[in-house]
Amino acid sequence: MTSADQPEAEAPLILAVAPNGARKTKADHPALPMTADEIAETAVACQAAGAAMIHLHVRDREGRHSLDPDIYRETIDAIRRRLGDGLIVQVTTEAVGRYGPAEQMAAVRAIRPEAVSLAIKEIIPDAAAEPVATDFLAWLARERIAPQYILYSAEELRRFEDLRRRGIVPGERPFVLFVLGRYTPGQRSTPGDLLPFLNPLPVDIVWAVCAFGARETACALTAAGLGGHARVGFENNMKLADGSIASDNAALVAQLAAGTAVLGRPLADAETARAMLSDRA
Repeated sequence: MTSADQPEAEAPLILAVAPNGARKTKADHPALPMTADEIAETAVACQAAGAAMIHLHVRDREGRHSLDPDIYRETIDAIRRRLGDGLIVQVTTEAVGRYGPAEQMAAVRAIRPEAVSLAIKEIIPDAAAEPVATDFLAWLARERIAPQYILYSAEELRRFEDLRRRGIVPGERPFVLFVLGRYTPGQRSTPGDLLPFLNPLPVDIVWAVCAFGARETACALTAAGLGGHARVGFENNMKLADGSIASDNAALVAQLAAGTAVLGRPLADAETARAMLSDRA
């Protein structure tokens, strides 16, 4: 939270955009960005619509998901040339069946990004992976690289809390992302998919949600009303709330931004979001 006397449900909302993901192409939507320049152009439009963070996937020459540090640097540089520090740039380590934990961690060490998303089930798949993961997460903290931990179920949240208690995940207020509806039929999320994560919700985390399908914004606003933050974008959804196809990622960002005013939650800009997350690790 931004101050000791400001409730989370009134604090600025960190709105992130996930503009492309690992699998979709222009065959899914002509405005889905794939190249560095296209992603930078999307970043500019989404920042103007209210986003404070971009969740960044990059592609190789064949359009496949990649963790190549050189491609990441090219894309980050393209965003920075257009926006400076006007967005938090969060790289993904998503495996997509191509990368194991060692490759994921090596990529982050090479890129040295401002922020990174980490799926707990990928980075720490079992007890044998814990020692290496402990060293890696401690390195992130020393380098002041902001992690966001991706959790797909209430069971994973309980495991995450155990990892924290045992000192494997550092930090007093970690930043987590609850993925709603990942394993529901057709991956169509509803606000009720948030309920298992709230029973109980740890009080010492900063949390956000992402969701699938046309009720993405409804899920995001439910989280916002309860003090959480949100991520929207073509990675998980291309539909507006009325079921029509969004013209671009900025339309999804703008739709969520319009709803936050009703909840009394102003949008955080990148500088504010950095300050809000500064005690996360």
